Amino acid sequence: MSKKLVDVYPYTRFQDEVYYLLLKRSSRVEYAEQWRMVGGKVKVGETRWQAGLRELREETGCNPVTYWTVPLINTFYEHQTDTIHHIAAFAAELPKDHQIILNYEHQNYQWIPKKEVKNYLSWPRQIELIYCIDDLISRNGIIDEWLIEAT
Repeated sequence: MSKKLVDVYPYTRFQDEVYYLLLKRSSRVEYAEQWRMVGGKVKVGETRWQAGLRELREETGCNPVTYWTVPLINTFYEHQTDTIHHIAAFAAELPKDHQIILNYEHQNYQWIPKKEVKNYLSWPRQIELIYCIDDLISRNGIIDEWLIEAT
């Protein structure tokens, strides 16, 4: 049985533009030195949305203003285990006065506008997810059914 994984795409608004929080992985963890969004494994007894919220808090020290399900999933094939992963994706708007507190998994972070994410992310589906999120935000397309009470 494959592990259950989640991705969370934190963002905030500066003036009239949306910026996405990317985290640079530590040299001692999986995906070392890569720029990524928040992510991790679902623990026993957790739903995917709960795992995403927990991972967001653990990796950034932040609570979201708005937390919602992205209507696409991240998928990729892992040849080492011959597994196709289907990863639930969430978006989390962080407060403007946020202070990012990185955990041991990360060594740096950057706030990046959509037009620059291709310069940081290696995984095509993660880039597509940010483009989808950005489109939904820019046209006020986030529907009520996607919103999650982040308490």
